[in-house]
Amino acid sequence: MLGSILRRLAGVAIAVALLAPVAGEARTLDEILSSKKLVVGVNPTLPPLGKYNDKNEIVGFDVDVSKKIAEILGVELEVVKVGSPDRIPFVASGKIDYVMGAMTRNPQRAKIIDFTVPAHTEVFGVLTTEGKPYSHWKDLNDSGVKLVQVRGTTPIKFIEKNLPKAEVLLLDNYPDVIRALAQGRGDAMVDVVDFVGEHMNKHDIKWKVVDTPVNVYFCSLGVAKGNDSLRNWLNVALFELHRSGFIDETWKKWFGIDMLFSASPSPYF
Repeated sequence: MLGSILRRLAGVAIAVALLAPVAGEARTLDEILSSKKLVVGVNPTLPPLGKYNDKNEIVGFDVDVSKKIAEILGVELEVVKVGSPDRIPFVASGKIDYVMGAMTRNPQRAKIIDFTVPAHTEVFGVLTTEGKPYSHWKDLNDSGVKLVQVRGTTPIKFIEKNLPKAEVLLLDNYPDVIRALAQGRGDAMVDVVDFVGEHMNKHDIKWKVVDTPVNVYFCSLGVAKGNDSLRNWLNVALFELHRSGFIDETWKKWFGIDMLFSASPSPYF
């Protein structure tokens, strides 16, 4: 008899648990509007997408775009610090409403989260100076070419595999690499060119980005899987921010150069 009662109670407990809301569930657009707050994840270790200012506040391109999105939505913005390892788990579990921070779309990530239309692009390509004869990144695979690169970065492995004939000068940081190119101590750099605009502007020299990039990365806002009400609204907002010129203006403000590859989305998304 006691065992039968206990089994019934256990069954009731399971039924209640199944009906209860899941902790950490992603918020819908209506729930965000009701709360009057948009919670966004930004990585402060990827300047100028995100960084700390002298007041220890997170600022940057991602924050400015999110502020504008919150303004259009009519809610306050809360910025949450995320890092590369936890940014996807945070959005997948509903700790944040969406995540920025160079969120490149790829099939692996798309198994876990959904993506909006692109917010911006990043060009993995070749930076050189005007007058150099290169028209394709493969032109650098020559013993007469000296590449200047930051020691220990990802492009080093790419160069070893794809441009083995080129000479490589390794320096400790990006300002030193850009300075070396400006001074003529090397011919080119292979990297994500967008992120060195600030350093390029410090030298009175005409720069050239080789027309044929190694790759173009499309970076979007990452939202929880199946949260279509939020994702669809963000697509409309991003389209308007691109069409108004806000995205391009904000990019140039923080990166110091124009976006190298247009990210303007099609109106048919």
